[in-house]
Amino acid sequence: MPEGHTLHRLAHAISSEFAGYRPEVTSPQGRFADGAALLSGQLVLRAEAHGKHLFTWFDHDLVWHVHLGLIGKFDLLTAGSPGRGGVPRARIAAASTVGELRGPQTCRVITPAEVAEVMAGLGPDPLRDDADPARAWERIHKSSRPLAALLMDQSVLSGIGNVYRAEVLFRNRLDPFRPGKGVKRRSWNAIWSDLAELMPIGVETGRIDTVRDEHSPDEMGRPPRVDEHGGEVYVYRRAGDQCHVCGSRIRTRLLEGRNLFWCGKCQRRS
Repeated sequence: MPEGHTLHRLAHAISSEFAGYRPEVTSPQGRFADGAALLSGQLVLRAEAHGKHLFTWFDHDLVWHVHLGLIGKFDLLTAGSPGRGGVPRARIAAASTVGELRGPQTCRVITPAEVAEVMAGLGPDPLRDDADPARAWERIHKSSRPLAALLMDQSVLSGIGNVYRAEVLFRNRLDPFRPGKGVKRRSWNAIWSDLAELMPIGVETGRIDTVRDEHSPDEMGRPPRVDEHGGEVYVYRRAGDQCHVCGSRIRTRLLEGRNLFWCGKCQRRS
């Protein structure tokens, strides 16, 4: 599932390509035909993301709400360029740019009041200027759930997926299984600061890089990571490999339905 930086990067691109235009919106697949008819020809005002939710604002209080889910893709293409294949759920076209949405979990037209309702159910997003990390802390320090599970709960913290979850816990040497109520406030502050530093880099580059300079391939004399997700990471999808810091084997196990990765030595239980 795309993490929050992907949605913010997409929101910036949509605003850049479509704001100020009255695009043609269609539903080649047919499942978004009514919504497309409402949006087509309306002025695009802006796009924004909150966590993994994308909101594109049109005039007349129309908002296109998209959640990509596990398999969704939203590609922005030059007009005439071939898409990924398959029939898009929705297509938006203006000037020389075409956006094609395939396989989303959510694709609907909603009102500003409904946008507010969606956002009210989400935790703070480290990529938003209006984020209040204290809101997440209030949930975390009262919970008996493992910290690693809380970081993936979008009602606690928005936009964090499996990669950022695993990496920020490693970078701060935190036991992923520690209950939230056992986490110190300074540890939470460090997590938030780390996310606020790492995630804007992901928006800019389109990939997740979490390895510090001293552990880069050049500094360590190791080959770069080869993975379809890209990015240099410490533990994510590195089960059985050596830790870049201590040399121990990276571990993995299922936690609340998602694979968790960590170093048992660097993130030793307290």
